Amino acid sequence: MSTFASVDEILDFAINKEQEAADFYTDLAGRVDRPWMAETFTSFARQEMGHKAKLEGVKKGQRLAPAQGKVQDLKIAEYLVDVEPAPKMDYQDALVLAMKREKAAFRLYSDLAEATDDAGLKDTFETLAQEEARHKLKIEIEYDDRILRDN
Repeated sequence: MSTFASVDEILDFAINKEQEAADFYTDLAGRVDRPWMAETFTSFARQEMGHKAKLEGVKKGQRLAPAQGKVQDLKIAEYLVDVEPAPKMDYQDALVLAMKREKAAFRLYSDLAEATDDAGLKDTFETLAQEEARHKLKIEIEYDDRILRDN
């Protein structure tokens, strides 16, 4: 992980990552061919923009409430092969891609929490890590319900 010179650099990095995630989900929504799939990914994009707004608030001095417990991990993403975005992705590949990204976001926030000595910032990153874990769980449940049960 990069070395950051200030808390603002850490927050700017995380804010940029949330914008990238929102853009990713917006793009993914445009690639799928079913309206309900597009709405799922549009919803994820809105959630990522909510994370960005929270981080921008933290940068202005606001604090997030600490995470309430750990989110269950079904570990489905750990056993799936990576996929690349494609113009016409099927729902299974789109879900795999989304799971992998949420797992990476969870690790990012966990690593940022470990890297800071600021207790408030540590709480913020731990809270965001758990929110990303909730996103991953939601996608894993969708994958289990729609893909694994159909096979």
